[in-house]
Amino acid sequence: MNKKVFMMKLSEIQPSQLYICSEKLSEVMKAFDANNPESIEPIPIKKLGGDIIFVDGHTRAFAAFLCGFSEVPVYWEDEELDWDAYEICVEWCKSEGIRTIADLKNRVVPQSEYEILWYERCEKMQRELEEKRKK
Repeated sequence: MNKKVFMMKLSEIQPSQLYICSEKLSEVMKAFDANNPESIEPIPIKKLGGDIIFVDGHTRAFAAFLCGFSEVPVYWEDEELDWDAYEICVEWCKSEGIRTIADLKNRVVPQSEYEILWYERCEKMQRELEEKRKK
């Protein structure tokens, strides 16, 4: 990875995901060095509207929060992703009071629930976006 990595406060990054999968979290926690925030694989972020958002890495960011880290290594995502979809996800988060990674603390759910609560919701939103774009 040739991207410039820097540290950023967790409290300054807006999540774009409503849930954390408990199984994935326990896997991430096993590989975690709780004494070294720089041991975390850098997390991609993007400026979207007036927010800086997590593009990916919510589970790593949440694990960092659980370990008491206030900052994580990040880099600016420069790939062209579906930013319309990210805007919708960020709106969902804001409307449910998710402003920082810490706000996901009561939203750690088993894989089976995660697939219904998150994946299915996102798939439905993607289908609706595709329909809208066809018009």
